[in-house]
Amino acid sequence: MKLHRLPITARVPLTVTIFMIAVSIFTSERVLSRLIETQTRQIQALADVYLDGLSLALVDSMVREDVWQVFDVLDRSQHRPGEIRPTETIVAGADGFVIASSDPVRIPSQIRVPANFTQPIAQTGKVAIEEDAQRAYVRRDVLYENQPVGSIYAALDIAPLLAERRHVLWTLILTNMALTVVLAGAAWFIVGRMMRPVRTLTGYLERSHDGQVDPIPDHVVALASRDYQRPFEAFNRLATAVAEREALGAKLAEEERLASLGRLASGMAHEINNPLGGLFNAIDTLKRHGADVNTRSTTLDLVERGLKGIRDVVRAALMSYRSERDERQLSRDDIEDLKLLISPEANRRDVLLQWRNELAGEVALPASTVRQIILNLALNACQATPRGAWATVSLAESADALVLQVEDAGSGIPPTGVAMLTGTADRPAPIGRGTGLGLWMTNRLVRELDGNVSVGKGAGGGTLVTISFPTRQKVELGHVA
Repeated sequence: MKLHRLPITARVPLTVTIFMIAVSIFTSERVLSRLIETQTRQIQALADVYLDGLSLALVDSMVREDVWQVFDVLDRSQHRPGEIRPTETIVAGADGFVIASSDPVRIPSQIRVPANFTQPIAQTGKVAIEEDAQRAYVRRDVLYENQPVGSIYAALDIAPLLAERRHVLWTLILTNMALTVVLAGAAWFIVGRMMRPVRTLTGYLERSHDGQVDPIPDHVVALASRDYQRPFEAFNRLATAVAEREALGAKLAEEERLASLGRLASGMAHEINNPLGGLFNAIDTLKRHGADVNTRSTTLDLVERGLKGIRDVVRAALMSYRSERDERQLSRDDIEDLKLLISPEANRRDVLLQWRNELAGEVALPASTVRQIILNLALNACQATPRGAWATVSLAESADALVLQVEDAGSGIPPTGVAMLTGTADRPAPIGRGTGLGLWMTNRLVRELDGNVSVGKGAGGGTLVTISFPTRQKVELGHVA
C-alpha cells in the first residue's frame, strides 16, 4: 500500500517511526564507533604496558637465548590481573624461531612463530583485533644496543570488552525501540485529536452530498481550537447561504408554476365563456319554449354538455393550481386534463397540437409533479413553435419506465437553456425572469423523481426533449418537494 493512500492518522505515526529508526541507526552507529575507538585505545595502552614490562625483563635472556629464564618470565607474566589478560605469549629470536612460549606443549621451542600470530600484525606495537576469535594480537620488537635481538608476540583475551560492546548495542536497540513505540503512539494520539475537528467537518460535508446541508452546532464550534473555528464558521455561513438559496429556489419555482397558469388564464376564460354564452341562450329558449317537450329536452342536453365542459376546465385548473402534494398516483385522466389546459394556449398562438396519451392505468409516480413537468415543457413548445406548425406531446409506458417526449418546430433551445434543463449548468438556480427558471424548475422536478433528461433534434428540425421516469418502485410522494 502506498504511503499517500493511508489516512493522516496513520501516515504521521508511520513517518515518526521511520524517522526514529533512521535516527536510532545513526546514533547507535556513532555510539558504537566511539566505543570501539575507546576500547581499541584501552587495549593498545594495556598491551603497551604489558609488552614494555616483558621487554625489560626478557632482553638479557633473549640475548643469551636462555630458554629457561624466558619460560620463567613468561610464566610469571600470565598471572597478571586485569580485564585484559594475555592468553598466549611467544618470544622469538631475530631469526623468527621460537625461543619459548607460555604454552610449550602447543608451541614448542625452535619452531617458527605460527601464522595466526604473524599474519594479523602489520606493524610492530600496533594491536590487531579479531572479534571472531575474541582476541587481540600484538608484536613488540626487542632491541639491544639498537640491534634487534628478537620479538615478543602476545594474544590478549578481549572477551569482556566484546561482551560490554554487545551489552551497549542491545541497550541502544531496546531503548530506541521503546522510544520509537512511545513517540509513534504519542503521534497517533496527538494527530487523532488534531484530526477530530477535520473529521467533524468532513462528516457535515459528506452529508451535504445528500442535499442536507446542516450547520455545525455552536457548542461544537466553541469547543474547537482557534485554528478550526474559522473553517467551522465559514462552513456554517455556507450552509446558511445554501439554505437561503434553496428556499429562494423553491419560492421561484412556485412563482414560475403560478406564472405558467397565468399564461393559461386567457385561454381558460375563452373555454368558459363559450359554453356560458350557449347556456344563456339555452335559458332564454327554456323561458320562451319550455312548454315544448322536445325543445326542453334538447335545451337541457345543451345545458348539461356546457356545464360538463366548464367543470372539466375548472377541475383541470384546480388540479394544476393545487400547491400541496398529495399521494395520488398518475392516471390517464390527469394527462387528458392537461390537454384541456394547454389547448387554448396552442389555439391562441395558432399552433397545431398533437397529443398522444398511451397510459392505460395508474403509474407509480406523483400526479402533480409529472403534470407540472408536462405543463412547463408543453407551454415552452407552444411558445417556440411558429404559427401553423406542429407541436407534439407524447407519453408512453414501458415495463419499468414512463417516457415523456415533447417536440416543437422552433429554432432550438440555446446552450444555456439546455444546460439548465439537463442539470449541467454552472449555477444551481437562475434568479429573475427570462433566465431559464422554468427549465431549471423542470430539471429539479425530474431529479426528484430520479428521472433522466435528454435534449436533441426532432424530425422536423426543432427541439426534442425526452424524459424517462423509473417506475420500478413506488415513489414516496411525501418526500417530493
